[in-house]
Amino acid sequence: MRAGDALPPLEIPVTRTLVVAGAVASRDYQDVHHDAEAARAKGSPDVFMNILTTNGLVGRYVTDHFGPHAVLRKVAIRLGAPNYPGDTMVLTGTVAEVTDGPDGTATALVRIAGANGLGHHVTGTVTVEVPR
Repeated sequence: MRAGDALPPLEIPVTRTLVVAGAVASRDYQDVHHDAEAARAKGSPDVFMNILTTNGLVGRYVTDHFGPHAVLRKVAIRLGAPNYPGDTMVLTGTVAEVTDGPDGTATALVRIAGANGLGHHVTGTVTVEVPR
């Protein structure tokens, strides 16, 4: 793991089931995440993914890459374009910096982006600690 290393892209099909299940699993009962009619009444073309689902997918992306002993220390993300059913979000990441710890671990700051057909859905950073 070195600064400049790129994580392989991860394509995530955005399905209605993913959007609704993510909202329910995170106890986000806002109707725009599960009721297409209510979402349209509020100006959206369809239901859309909530930030907690996006946060979980970003965490999964990083821990899948760094392995089962990776520990997320900080996730700082910002949402942009909505994730609607029928689209695909592609997550990409780059290691921005690596710091060696005194206890045999290393901490990496990873810059993350997730794009869909409308643009960037999510951007941000993840701080992850991994054993050396």
